[in-house]
Amino acid sequence: MAAIEELPRNDDRRTADTGARCGPAGAEVKMLCERVSVFYGDKQAIKEADLDVRAGEILALMGPSGCGKSTFLRCLNRMNDFIPVARVTGRITLDDEDVYAAGVDPVLIRARIGMVSQAPNPFPKSIYANVAFGPRLHGLIDRRRELDELVERSLQRAGLWDEVKDDLDMPGTSLSGGQQQRLCIARAIATEPEVILMDEPASSLDPKSTEIIEALMEDLRQIYAVVIVTHNMQQAHRVSQRSAFFHLGEIVEVGKTKEIFENPQDPRTQDYMSGAFG
Repeated sequence: MAAIEELPRNDDRRTADTGARCGPAGAEVKMLCERVSVFYGDKQAIKEADLDVRAGEILALMGPSGCGKSTFLRCLNRMNDFIPVARVTGRITLDDEDVYAAGVDPVLIRARIGMVSQAPNPFPKSIYANVAFGPRLHGLIDRRRELDELVERSLQRAGLWDEVKDDLDMPGTSLSGGQQQRLCIARAIATEPEVILMDEPASSLDPKSTEIIEALMEDLRQIYAVVIVTHNMQQAHRVSQRSAFFHLGEIVEVGKTKEIFENPQDPRTQDYMSGAFG
């Protein structure tokens, strides 16, 4: 299981009334990553990364294949725990709570930080059972009526309810690829998370399904903080408010997406944006 070593905390700006961290534009910082490094055995995959995740926005993690963006994403909800040789150092907090602290249940962390994988991966269960899986697992809801309402609400937020409301007993695997991905999004948000992680969520989908998923992302950011990994620069430009550019395990540059695309400050970012590598 991955272990994390705590480092001294940086000073941070807080709102006067709630004590919550705020970014430069005043947005609430839901997650804060300070000097985060990831090792697989002796190999260092992420090097001293600093980044924050803010409420009400989509943060895009960009960079060439193998640059560490998916590895970093998996740190946020402790998915690297499943890799025996993985080791994480630094500090990652969710609402000021250290997600790697002793005594913190990683299963509950993953309920608060939902994740959608690259390829649609519905369980071999009914549509209803797919969405209800998380709430049942975590004991969030006992009454059937409340569970019915949560399943409906989650499918509505995922933009799938109108298409499947009369077929909730149908296997989730019988849906189209785009519908399966939206089902996986509904499953991720059924635990009422605070942050949603998406790892290349549209890379295996056709253009129409991709358009639907991107529109859904915009809806989701009104409720959740959203982090996406993408190698598609056009997609990052379309959907995100901020972007972080990764290269060889380092976060080279972070800023407003428009500024990263139009006026990158680091030559490596500029070269990537111009197509010199990637």
